[in-house]
Amino acid sequence: MEQQYLAMTVLGAAGFAAGLILYIVAKKFNVKEDARIGQIEEILPGANCGACGRKGCHDFAVECCRTGSIAGLTCPGAGPEGMARIAGVLGIDSAAQKPKKAYVRCNGTCANRLVTRNLDSIPSCVAAKSLAMPEGYCTWGCLGKGDCVKACNFNAMAWDTENGMPVINADNCVGCGACATACPQNLILIREVDAATPVVVVKCSNRDKGAAARKMCTAACIGCGKCTRTCRFGAIKVTDNVASIDPALCTGCGECAAVCPTHAIHLSNTDL
Repeated sequence: MEQQYLAMTVLGAAGFAAGLILYIVAKKFNVKEDARIGQIEEILPGANCGACGRKGCHDFAVECCRTGSIAGLTCPGAGPEGMARIAGVLGIDSAAQKPKKAYVRCNGTCANRLVTRNLDSIPSCVAAKSLAMPEGYCTWGCLGKGDCVKACNFNAMAWDTENGMPVINADNCVGCGACATACPQNLILIREVDAATPVVVVKCSNRDKGAAARKMCTAACIGCGKCTRTCRFGAIKVTDNVASIDPALCTGCGECAAVCPTHAIHLSNTDL
């Protein structure tokens, strides 16, 4: 019996000593989390969308505090106002940041698309892309299953059943790019916006030659080049039979949209 008590006493003392050592080590090497991290997380939307290029909102906040700067860091969900508040937490001047919005580079509505496809049994755009398509169907356009809508964390996208296309709510859109990542057709464009300058978007991605593209969709870009000849700022070029706009050169004048014979070019202040 005495041996049992002795063994229990020794084990208890050893356990106490081990616990004491662990406590001392923990106290000595404890690294307190920067209080600013929590303050920054309160500013962030908490969507953990990854649009900032980090693993999530906590990781973004940690990176801001680690570098002590917001240079090269941006949270679309927080927007310019939120980033200014984060700069305030860090005690630095905020760099002016323009908000971003998403735009769909396709106008293949049910009315415009000349060859349709039964998508009732297909669960997603990714699945639709892997299957054979009817002859004459636009293989460049929206696949119609709303993967982009499902990916949006900010209630900024909805599915227009009548037109068979996604619709973007510009007021809610933060330009995070989750919809663009989800689209297997690479149809969604993320652009910086300025209240004074409309964003001009070519709402077509069809790279087939003009005649073939027009047989697929009445709103297709036919690569005619009228927009490039009209633009006084050299902001438009036609590559692989489809026009594209350089936002650094575009002034939003809208002259290209006025001359486009298929109305494939849209101004954001008149058609989001």
